Amino acid sequence: MATKRIASQVHKQASRLLREGYIQREPAWYRAVLDNPPLPLPAREPPLRTHFDTPEDVALTRPAHSTKIRPLPVEYLEDQVRKQFFRDHPFEAFREKTLVEGAGVESEHPVRGKQWTRLKQRGRNPSAEDAIRYAVNLHQHFDKPLSEAYASAVAQFRSLRSEITIARQVALAEAEHYGIEFGPSQIEITFRKESKAFESFHDATAQNHTAETERKRWKAVVEREGRPDHWTKGQEYTRLWKEGVRPVYAPVFSEPQIAPEGLTTPEEAAKRLSATADFLAVRSST
Repeated sequence: MATKRIASQVHKQASRLLREGYIQREPAWYRAVLDNPPLPLPAREPPLRTHFDTPEDVALTRPAHSTKIRPLPVEYLEDQVRKQFFRDHPFEAFREKTLVEGAGVESEHPVRGKQWTRLKQRGRNPSAEDAIRYAVNLHQHFDKPLSEAYASAVAQFRSLRSEITIARQVALAEAEHYGIEFGPSQIEITFRKESKAFESFHDATAQNHTAETERKRWKAVVEREGRPDHWTKGQEYTRLWKEGVRPVYAPVFSEPQIAPEGLTTPEEAAKRLSATADFLAVRSST
């Protein structure tokens, strides 16, 4: 028995072996390959196409002397009109357009074919796709050249858009004349959000500065005797502790208080309190 070296005929050889009893059980891949058989070799000729989805200047059949088998490109007439339309009207691509479909695909408009003679039959505010389909409709059902059909569709599209723009401007002027106040536009709302974000940055900086100032607000004020650079090996500290003298903590930025006995600063009040109070109970023990 000769071994099959062509991959596309392996399932056929397995079928013959199963039929003759050389293989008792079907391989795990057998049913899957039968349901989806491989392409025959060499590659088969692509199916015949029409000019509905192919360019008109491309031949639908392969020349007899050509050995290359290639599928024809897919190109619709609407693609050519759409490319030219957005080249002439680039800002139409910035208009809001939802791409989310509902429960089903939107059905075709009832006005089409020979009945569609004017663009405004599908609405006073046509979209870019309406103008493109109208140009193709004139070319296919009224036998107009594509350039003439495109020029007619673009002229009607611009005329209807001009009517809509003028009507909106007149309605806005009339509303403002009667005192109607409109809310902020989307651009103004965006600028307000940006300004609010900048203010939050300034507030955070001010809070950090305030917290740093509060940390530096208090400092220890200690009465020292002698030269400040004189080292007493802790004897001065022990003497102050035995005498009951405590360091004075006074706010640096506090304003002086006016009492009945006169102007009193926080430093003087702290000194008076430390002189009269016995915090460590040293005097009572002695």
